[in-house]
Amino acid sequence: MRYKSQSVAYWYFAVAMVLFGLQLVFGLLSATKYLGPDPLLYILPFDVTKVIHTNLLIVWVLTGFMGATYWLVPDESRTELHSVKLAYIQLVLWTLMGVATVIGYLFRYGTGNKLLEQPLPSKLVIVLCMLIFLYNIGMTIKKSGRFTTTEGVLVLGLVCTAVLFFPALLQYDNYTVSIFYRWWTIHLWVEGVWMMIMGSFLAYLLIRLSGADREVMEKWLYIIVGLVFLAGIVGTAHHYYWVGVPSYWLPIGGFFSALEPLAIVGMAMYAYGAMRRSGMSHPNVLALHWTLGSAIFTLFGAGLLGLAHTWPSVNKWTHGTLITAMHGHAAFYGAYAMIVMAIITYALPSLTHERKGQNNAIGYWSFWLQLAGMFGMTLSFATAGIGQVYLERIMGMGYLDAQLKIQVHFIMLIASATLFTGGVGLFIYDFFRRRPRFEVTEADPVHDPAHDSGHASAHAPAHVSAQTPKATHKRRL
Repeated sequence: MRYKSQSVAYWYFAVAMVLFGLQLVFGLLSATKYLGPDPLLYILPFDVTKVIHTNLLIVWVLTGFMGATYWLVPDESRTELHSVKLAYIQLVLWTLMGVATVIGYLFRYGTGNKLLEQPLPSKLVIVLCMLIFLYNIGMTIKKSGRFTTTEGVLVLGLVCTAVLFFPALLQYDNYTVSIFYRWWTIHLWVEGVWMMIMGSFLAYLLIRLSGADREVMEKWLYIIVGLVFLAGIVGTAHHYYWVGVPSYWLPIGGFFSALEPLAIVGMAMYAYGAMRRSGMSHPNVLALHWTLGSAIFTLFGAGLLGLAHTWPSVNKWTHGTLITAMHGHAAFYGAYAMIVMAIITYALPSLTHERKGQNNAIGYWSFWLQLAGMFGMTLSFATAGIGQVYLERIMGMGYLDAQLKIQVHFIMLIASATLFTGGVGLFIYDFFRRRPRFEVTEADPVHDPAHDSGHASAHAPAHVSAQTPKATHKRRL
């Protein structure tokens, strides 16, 4: 940690980890309801547990994004955060909003608009928090006088995230119109501007961990931005197939949805190449695992499974089935959950006391258990979804009758989810088992020599030296 204000990130990461744990509790509870009988049917029915599960996912990932940004921006700008006080005020408001909204869901207080069920007061607090967040980040960059491409793509993604939340503030009596505009927020977040955020975090980590050339990584970021605005925006049409819009959206949505994985493929290939060239020589090998794992699992979940699921001739059968859950779980985990955990793993040695090494057995167990569990969940959803499609949409069987036929797959799902939860539990335990620290640590290396060499004297603190990655690795080892 080269700047004291970066310690703010720890508390955002801490809140994100708590919310992540709660999300899994409600996810497991939702899955067990498929097996029945449900003793909590009139206390916590499926619609309530599912709403809380999906909304906690959105909130904890955004919390992780905020913490990662408060870590990254001072490091890239070579300056302290504009206002630590504002960052803490934002976190308190954000956390209170999340708690109040979840309690509201327990009492059926929400809009009913899938993934945007937050009542209007909660949405207004979200807007306020985002304004505070963007102001704080913007003033930090302005104060520093430096603005890297990595920061630029990150800030563009964050600003677009805030702007695209505006349709979520509007209510429509017509359900088709409501669904149409809902995708302007949901799709353009998770398959659009959030990919720019993920790409900027991935570029930052690759530069720091593998010694990847900054100019090459920035070119990949330009490609991501271009594909987001081309394929991501127009590709929203693949959600329009079945909500009453004109039929010309069918070929448009199919074609541009097929283009969406291209940037992911490129980033995954370059990430793998950068890691191989570095020889995994950075001392924080665990962070390298999470970073490379995020790129590869994003290619699998968001890229390959997304393409297989959203192609029009396939989607007419799979839309709204458990195949959607298969794609959603794998894509969210790879693209967003793993990249947040990668940033946390990279930053944690600087944010906590008495951490003798940057790699530990608990961390590796967490990584592999999570991967195995999520892969098992993906396969369980896939096999259950294929059976559901055949029984319901080809054979014409009723929904509940079909669910009884595929019930065995939910036993597999719960077993895999339990494995995954064990991995997440180890990650959360590893996060909280050390006391946080808030002082600057001189031993922290800077693995961006090409970028630092021209700016170190003007912007970097006295203890930061522009070393080559190899020299830095030897000094740390």
